[in-house]
Amino acid sequence: MKSSVRMLRPAQLFKDKSICHSCRRELRRAASTQAAGVADDAPGDLESSSFNVPPPSQQEAKQFDPLKPSRQRKAPLPSSRYQYRSPRYDRGPLAPHRPPPPTDPASRQFVPGPFSQSRLESTYHNTIAPDFMTLTYQHRPPGFQAPEKGPRLRSWIGDNPYFANRQLRGPRGGDVLRLLRKPITFRNIPGVERVTVHSYCKDVIYQGSGVLHVAGMALQEITGARVQTHVSKHPESGWGLQRGKHIACTVDLKGEQMYHFLDKIINVVMPRIKDWRGIRATTGDNSGNITFGFEPDTVAIFPEVENNYDAYPPKLIPGLHITIHTTARADKDARLLLEAFGVPFYGKIVD
Repeated sequence: MKSSVRMLRPAQLFKDKSICHSCRRELRRAASTQAAGVADDAPGDLESSSFNVPPPSQQEAKQFDPLKPSRQRKAPLPSSRYQYRSPRYDRGPLAPHRPPPPTDPASRQFVPGPFSQSRLESTYHNTIAPDFMTLTYQHRPPGFQAPEKGPRLRSWIGDNPYFANRQLRGPRGGDVLRLLRKPITFRNIPGVERVTVHSYCKDVIYQGSGVLHVAGMALQEITGARVQTHVSKHPESGWGLQRGKHIACTVDLKGEQMYHFLDKIINVVMPRIKDWRGIRATTGDNSGNITFGFEPDTVAIFPEVENNYDAYPPKLIPGLHITIHTTARADKDARLLLEAFGVPFYGKIVD
């Protein structure tokens, strides 16, 4: 007598609609328990069992078509989904289409990397930043209340009718308002934001554009970045300047290139300058940006120029102006940051 129970495989049991929902749940539980028991009894690693699967035959490999699912699809995918390009400009939070952040690979401003971490950058994050907080620490006991400061802008006091509804006056001692310096915490530790390397070639007026070409080649070789040239905006007969003539070149360095360039000038170029006292301590723009310059003799010390010295005429090697832009709000903090990097300063300090 044949049994009335059908012998079905587990996959067919789940597809069979005649089996109740509770039976399916029991089957799943039994299958999971059995799989766990097999995993416990199996000697060695589970991944080793995947190597025992025989490879497909040549006939199966030839018959495999990866495009078969897409051909069998009835409705094709919309082509506009793969032709989307983010807008070039951000027109505000209310715009219907906004560009993705620069960290998104779909962004126009996306730059892959960094692929390596400079030794100077690693030193800044691991050593200089914690030490900077220690050097600028200001102890304030519990319950301390800072004295109230008066307004930075003064009002016009007097009976003069011109004082009514007039804008506030600037502070005494100058007509420029400096940036407010906040206490340094772990949220606003000063760091190097970018480095600008500039070269002004005044000999272009008399010797032609060859001077600017040599300066651009040397600047690109030193920094490893593309050079941007600048033209004169106004004519100056005393200097021989003509409007629209290329007279200077500039490079802006950020990220990995910036740290490599700083590491090179601090540890390779500056120690080799003869009779060099350092950077004057009075330099700065009162906003945390430090500027210094190198003579053409110093530019020839750079390893890139020194190794290919025959490619650069000695009389055409340019001088450089280097501006280090920091996130500090005062020259005092920027100078302390560069001293931690190893940049020497000399002379009277003016804060």
